[in-house]
Amino acid sequence: MAKNALVSDDLAQKFATEKDTPYLRWVRDEGLDIISAHYIRNLRTVELKPWARRGGKGVYINHEASRTSNDCYVCEIAPGKKLEPQRQLFEEMVLVIGGRGSTTVWNDKGDRITFEWKDGALFAIPLNCWHQHFNGSGAEPARFVAVTNAPPVINLYEDIHFVFNTAHDFKERFSGEPDYFAAKGEQQGFLLTTNLVPDAPNIPLISAKERGAGGGHIRFNMAKGSMNSHISQFPIGTYKKGHAHGPGAHVIILGGQGYSLMWPEGDEPKRYDWEIGTMIVPPNMWYHQHFNTGTTPSRYLAFKHEVVSIRNAQGVPKAWISKRVGGDQIDYADEMPLVRSMFSQELEKAGLAPKMDEAYKTELETLPPKAA
Repeated sequence: MAKNALVSDDLAQKFATEKDTPYLRWVRDEGLDIISAHYIRNLRTVELKPWARRGGKGVYINHEASRTSNDCYVCEIAPGKKLEPQRQLFEEMVLVIGGRGSTTVWNDKGDRITFEWKDGALFAIPLNCWHQHFNGSGAEPARFVAVTNAPPVINLYEDIHFVFNTAHDFKERFSGEPDYFAAKGEQQGFLLTTNLVPDAPNIPLISAKERGAGGGHIRFNMAKGSMNSHISQFPIGTYKKGHAHGPGAHVIILGGQGYSLMWPEGDEPKRYDWEIGTMIVPPNMWYHQHFNTGTTPSRYLAFKHEVVSIRNAQGVPKAWISKRVGGDQIDYADEMPLVRSMFSQELEKAGLAPKMDEAYKTELETLPPKAA
């Protein structure tokens, strides 16, 4: 069994003040809660508080492992209302999880563009640009979830006025291009360079057999930022290979029904059931594995910071590489027996059958030998 590394209260108290940071103090000053959880059953229904400065409602959702690299918050705009304008010296990626509306972006030079969005849209805010979100419905609220790299920026400067009120245009990030938020992009390998995905639940994907079971995958670089994201999908009756990576990946279910297993190496896995709107944040180097038990393909979006991607010398994330050759991905042949038995039992309850035989067979044909 893995050890939890707990120490005496006396030793813990000697480090207690180091847990508090300028970033955490800022969130408290915003009047919002931080939900310290690595599992939220549904972002669409999570409880929000009035957010006076922004003019909407919000909550922060940050597991302890990710607070120094990136954060996450949910925000809601009332029917017919808008948020207050904001600029910031940190990056932000947004997924709309309910409603429809528009966003206006402008810089100090005076370049201004507006684009519309609806449920399922994915976009990024150009660094330090003024931006304002509008609810396009007079009857229904609009809700979005965002991931930013505010924690290291606020902790670095410890000057909120500087972070939110510095007049500087990053011209390489945004210079008023009229098609900046057009539904276009440049595809190179898995990576799509774009600033707006109008319909993330339905964007076409690229085959990613390395993750097992005939899945699809696409990665995004948005607004020329240092943060990144990806979408993965896997078919009915299948599951992905277990893997581990660094902290800060916010996994949001876009389609399908199923569950995930998460565990630190040496421990028994814990199960987390999911549906559209569920979010899972794997702690640092915890193994996790996603299973489709529904009647449609399962798809998720992972918002993350580059610190998540522990890479080999070729630049490939180790979460894509077999543990047998030094990576952090568990081959099907090496997974715990309960993985297959639990999956078969869950499919049987739903009147479905596993479709993993081909994936098991294909893996065996190229499986590297176990290390001595």
